[in-house]
Amino acid sequence: MKRYVLSMLAGTAAIALTASAVNAADLPAPAPPPIIAPVPIFTWTGFYVGVNAGYGWHENNDNSIFVPAGTFVTAPLASGVLTFGQDSGDGFVGGGQIGYNYQIGSFVVGAEADIQWADLGGGAGTAFVPLGFPPSFVPAGAAGGIEWFGTVRARLGFAFDRALIYATGGFAYGGADEGNGFNGFVNNNEDTRTGWTLGGGFEYAFTNNLTAGIEGLWVSLNGENNGAFIGTETTPFGAVLAVTVPDNRDSDNEFFVARAKLNYKFSTY
Repeated sequence: MKRYVLSMLAGTAAIALTASAVNAADLPAPAPPPIIAPVPIFTWTGFYVGVNAGYGWHENNDNSIFVPAGTFVTAPLASGVLTFGQDSGDGFVGGGQIGYNYQIGSFVVGAEADIQWADLGGGAGTAFVPLGFPPSFVPAGAAGGIEWFGTVRARLGFAFDRALIYATGGFAYGGADEGNGFNGFVNNNEDTRTGWTLGGGFEYAFTNNLTAGIEGLWVSLNGENNGAFIGTETTPFGAVLAVTVPDNRDSDNEFFVARAKLNYKFSTY
């Protein structure tokens, strides 16, 4: 009896296994796991273009000039030092930039060039006129300021993933207005000066292509003055004459700029 029962159980198990195998063969093959592309690691490497806006602080200490005898028509023997009140100016700056970064590990090296419009013009300060100058002499005003400037700089920074801190420095150039016109006379001593700049900044990449940051630059421009318009005098016949003096000094024009920057970085992926 036991043998019969065991034979029946074995037969039933064999039939069940055979049915399972048949059913399994009819099922579709399992789908392969989905392929998930790895998230690209952000890199600062690449070209970028952008815009900037900020504020500048300018101070011009070149506020005195020697007037030799023979300068005035109505007082040929008059001479002395014409002194203007301290001339300083600050205002808006804004422009655009273009550059390239290359990342090596956590270090980022690059180069950037920018061009800026600047409202850093100095006003006509108070003039202190020496005794003996003709009573009809009207001083023109203090030396002017900066109307535009640009820089070409190297950059060296350290990246914390999407955050970048950097130092920068290089060549600077700009337009310096060296005086103020008066009574229709316009000073022709506006020139393009050259010099240097140093600074630093912080930048953050909000996306793989859009970065923003803040930057501070100290800019020093210098140039040689070959003559200075200092004002006008009126002759007894009513003629108004421009008064100029030789002025061969080298003078620095220095200012500080703090600005916000927005860049579009071209993708390198």
